[in-house]
Amino acid sequence: MTKTYLTPPLEVERSWYVVDAADQRLGRLATEVAKVLRGKNKPNYAPHMDTGDFVVIINADKVVVTGKKRFQKVYRRHSGRPGGMKTETFEQLQNRIPERIVEKAVKGMLPKNALGRKLFTKLNVYAGPDHPHQAQQPETLTINTIPGGTR
Repeated sequence: MTKTYLTPPLEVERSWYVVDAADQRLGRLATEVAKVLRGKNKPNYAPHMDTGDFVVIINADKVVVTGKKRFQKVYRRHSGRPGGMKTETFEQLQNRIPERIVEKAVKGMLPKNALGRKLFTKLNVYAGPDHPHQAQQPETLTINTIPGGTR
């Protein structure tokens, strides 16, 4: 009887990738990044293990959404106190903290458990074109999403 081979966690090879989010659509970018973080693009993928790679996203301030989402999409957060809910639109959050938009989109596509929280730590998002991960020699990952959208 043959058994399925699982790579031991210490033998999983991890790569670093850089993704340029300039003029990319938010949802399509987030799904591809979530696949790489999860390790679904590798032959040794296992749903219960962390086999994914590290991803650095640059130019998060230039990500776009289509239609009226720029003005109608709402991001909510709560302080935990009564009446502590704060809401802001995509455009307001992009002006204030553009990294958070991409982080929330990717985090929503990861598992909602301890594995998902561990995978999320391998995501690094930066608003501009510079990042401090040059020492890891990241490869450029081209994501073929549909560019553009309404600005």
